[in-house]
Amino acid sequence: MTITNFIDHHFRHFNAAALRDAAIGYKTHINNGGQMLVTLAGAMSSAELGLSLAEMIRAGKVHAISCTGANLEEDIYNLVAHDHYVRIPNYRDLTPEQEQELLDRHLNRVTDTCIPEEEAIRRIERVVFEEWAKADKEGKSYFPHEFMYKILLSGKLKEFYQIDPKNSWLLAAAEKNLPMVVPGWEDSTTGNIFAGHVMKGNIKNVHTVKGGIQYMTYWAEWYMGLAAKKQNVGFFQIGGGIAGDFPICVVPMLDQDLEQDNVPLWGYFCQISDSTTSYGSYSGAVPNEKITWGKLGVDTPKFIVESDASICAPLMFAYVLGQ
Repeated sequence: MTITNFIDHHFRHFNAAALRDAAIGYKTHINNGGQMLVTLAGAMSSAELGLSLAEMIRAGKVHAISCTGANLEEDIYNLVAHDHYVRIPNYRDLTPEQEQELLDRHLNRVTDTCIPEEEAIRRIERVVFEEWAKADKEGKSYFPHEFMYKILLSGKLKEFYQIDPKNSWLLAAAEKNLPMVVPGWEDSTTGNIFAGHVMKGNIKNVHTVKGGIQYMTYWAEWYMGLAAKKQNVGFFQIGGGIAGDFPICVVPMLDQDLEQDNVPLWGYFCQISDSTTSYGSYSGAVPNEKITWGKLGVDTPKFIVESDASICAPLMFAYVLGQ
């Protein structure tokens, strides 16, 4: 039995049915000529979402990405240091002293998996710093994801690959030069490293890496470029937070702040989140709230799957791919 057949047969009610309905809606949106933005919050790269997301990108089922700085860097960390990761199945039982022992071993824990500092973080720092310094010296500036595209496409990291590169979603995105925004990149490990180099004087121009306002203007141009071609854009959100809130705001910004005419609303919306509906929480807001902000319309297909994205997203991607 295929994954698609399994979902069709078993996923009939509650969150299971919501997952199936949302996956069908995703396929319908793509089949009707629409494009799809996927947003990545949390630590989906450390959860190795690339195993399914990379194929979605290659298959033309994902046309843009919005992700946190952590997801941007952690996909490359996994690519070059996978064999050095340490999994901690009993992470809930760790004492503060055991957590300190992990730090002493230079292992940074993300739930049940630990990222090795030297093999992952410092290895990437050395390579990306070369690109930062080169751009800084030449008076050029690029977005955070463009620097990551550069180091991947340069081949400088190939000797360190420890997984099949077809399972790196960022490499798949780089090969397609996929449009991307990385809002709040400054709070990522790589963003902290960049700030350190600026403070040390190794990087003279803080704007060598472009920031959030430049990302928003770039994003607005991308969105209106598709609108001019009458292409409908869908919004597939994994988790909440800035990875989702930043790109979705481009619609009311264009409409209300730039006062542009005929700004289309997002044509499909789905969120996978285990956040409970709560007061003032973006992650816990139901899709209909976005109608009041001029992001979605009354007739926009809307879905919310209240479950763990590390379980649901690969299943939905398999369904969309017809596996």
